[in-house]
Amino acid sequence: MAPRTALSLVLVALAATEALAESRTFDTEAVKVRADIVAQGLEHPWGLAFLPDGDALVTEREGRIRILTKDGLSAPVTGVPKVAVGGEGGLLDIAVARDFDKSGLIFFAYADAGPGGVGTSVARARLVREGPDARLDDLKVIFSTPRMGRARTHFGTRIVVNDDGTLFLTPGDLGRSDRAQDMQDTAGAVVRINQDGSVPADNPAVDGKAMAPEIWSKGHRNIQGAAIDPVLGGLVTVEHGARGGDEVNHPEAGKNYGWPVVTYGVDYSGKKIGIGTHAPGYEQPLYYWDPSIAPSGLVSYQGRMFPEWKGDLLVGALKFQLLSRLERDDSGQITGEEQMLQGEFGRIRGVVEAPDGSVWLLTDEDDGAVIRLSRGD
Repeated sequence: MAPRTALSLVLVALAATEALAESRTFDTEAVKVRADIVAQGLEHPWGLAFLPDGDALVTEREGRIRILTKDGLSAPVTGVPKVAVGGEGGLLDIAVARDFDKSGLIFFAYADAGPGGVGTSVARARLVREGPDARLDDLKVIFSTPRMGRARTHFGTRIVVNDDGTLFLTPGDLGRSDRAQDMQDTAGAVVRINQDGSVPADNPAVDGKAMAPEIWSKGHRNIQGAAIDPVLGGLVTVEHGARGGDEVNHPEAGKNYGWPVVTYGVDYSGKKIGIGTHAPGYEQPLYYWDPSIAPSGLVSYQGRMFPEWKGDLLVGALKFQLLSRLERDDSGQITGEEQMLQGEFGRIRGVVEAPDGSVWLLTDEDDGAVIRLSRGD
């Protein structure tokens, strides 16, 4: 049996046999969508990544990695390092190496305690499965923010495996907006590293003079959605603003995206932030929200299941508990927005495109769920 065929069968089995509530259908502007709860009882699920056999890894913010199979959720994977759980911190995103079948490597991000507070770290490890159980072997921390913070907020962090095998990471500013403009600090940056933690030779400042060598771009507040985008080429991200000013960006090498010097948001007190919305040397977002939707999770949709959404961006929203579809033209320009599923499932933390083209959502709740969206017609 071809691998893709086997994968499709596993996904069908997941949706058909593990649905824990009746299917529901929703009308959207372009297509009718069916929603199935595939798993629930997860404590603030944060990241989801598919394995080549169709199973999925799911993180819980409280420090657990689980494997979702056709038989349900596994026991927690052993070998996960101690995670600093509190505030917005905990176990965050997870990703799978492109050569997983050979290497067994996975990557995960987490809040990590140390002298002076809590920062963001990313580790890699080999996932070893023995029957229903699994463990992490050969764990290595491949990235950490250089200084800790005390705020316990704005940890980021999404992990994107680039087409060239490098990793894009999105650590937040750790609650200190000034760090986003410190060019020797990887907080408030998009970071690009190799899978062993070394610096790619074509990063924008490998000599470390203009900025730290790991840095790809700067001036970001708290990116919680990131994806490779075939439409624009390279990375697209969504990040939290303050009051207003949530942004969609296309981070390019060596560029500065403004936070907190330029922003479309204001402080939670209503006070102005920075110098305005534009200034020389700072990039403009592709799109912004005001009021904020608190975006988390991002897909540049390329699947076959919803050809009506081809090339659009799908963004989860915590604040308004919805899935935003940003319509784009062939050049990648955002031309409109459709807000879907508002209030139907709770706070949407994660958005993932499955290999069969279905869209999987994670809900950021004490009793969090994994929801599969497929065609309802």
